[in-house]
Amino acid sequence: MEEIRMVDLKRQYEKIKPEVDSAISEVIESAAFINGPAVKQFAQNLSGYLDGAHVIPCGNGTDALQVALMALDLEPGDEVITSTFTFIATAEVIALLGLKPVLVDVDPHTFNMDLDATREAITSRTRVIIPVHLFGQCVPMDPLQKLAARHNLAIVEDTCQAIGSVARVAGGGEMKAGTIGQMGCMSFFPSKNLGAFGDGGAIFTRDDTLAKKLGAIVNHGSFKKYYHDYVGVNSRLDAMQAAILDVKLRHLDQYIQARRQAAQRYDSMLQGHPDLQIPVRDPGSTHVFHQYTLILNPSVNRNIMQQSLKAKGVPSMIYYPVPLHMQKAYMDEKAHPPGKLPVSEDLAQRVISLPMHTELDEKQQEYICENVLDCLEKNK
Repeated sequence: MEEIRMVDLKRQYEKIKPEVDSAISEVIESAAFINGPAVKQFAQNLSGYLDGAHVIPCGNGTDALQVALMALDLEPGDEVITSTFTFIATAEVIALLGLKPVLVDVDPHTFNMDLDATREAITSRTRVIIPVHLFGQCVPMDPLQKLAARHNLAIVEDTCQAIGSVARVAGGGEMKAGTIGQMGCMSFFPSKNLGAFGDGGAIFTRDDTLAKKLGAIVNHGSFKKYYHDYVGVNSRLDAMQAAILDVKLRHLDQYIQARRQAAQRYDSMLQGHPDLQIPVRDPGSTHVFHQYTLILNPSVNRNIMQQSLKAKGVPSMIYYPVPLHMQKAYMDEKAHPPGKLPVSEDLAQRVISLPMHTELDEKQQEYICENVLDCLEKNK
């Protein structure tokens, strides 16, 4: 049996090695390393995958979030609502721009932001909502869009974990994650479902005017060299990474299907156990399984379980051990005293993610699940 990894990028690369090596070679031979044809081609092809949404490449997912907020002409102190149960970058960019992060709790089953809590958090200073499509499925976008429209708020989707996921929207239609709000933000970090061999990111939008502005902001605020219309940043998607991503984009739907099959195998072996909850699928969204995350019974000692799995060659991860409102950098006991966001605080103590990637096979998953169930038995 192959070594079990949380994400097996080596085996994934081996399957597409000729395509990737050829794409890299073409970039080297062209010597167009910055904003060259490879970047334009990838942006165009990804736009096609996203049903025509504009794609503005940038340096990483954090930059994507920051640039999206910069494009909205917000003022210091304006409030941005987002989930407390997410990676730090979502709140980080809000604070860096002098805005106020307003953190809300999540649904205890889907891990996505609680819309009732979001509604209650809106004030006269609220300007933006950032729904985080966590672990591979979308926040319920139809009711969120209606809520945002009532209060004239922008929606900036954090799509870093959910590319390829489809949400049901008003009128019974479907739209791809990242193309529903005013903007969507994407990370191409190597472990993502569409991952580069280094850093990379992009912003998506269907708004022509916003697309032009975003394109300028990532390029020092400039449409024309040495002329600067906006305060911008220097955030570029490297041409080599764009070429690699363009190859992997051709396989993305196949990768998503492989992840779904892996999730179904996990489900069949783990569902019904009294000491854990398998991932819940939101009926308003498809799931692309960036992570396969279990919720353990409070009686299970997660640390001992992780150590036992590691001893058996089974890796696991905790996403996320500390909610944002309890992080030292963002702790505000007046706004978010301990216990105010109880679902996220509880989940942080009970979640555990199993290996999830495109190369998982049935034999590996049987071994993983045997050891998970054995750990649960010994925890009693």
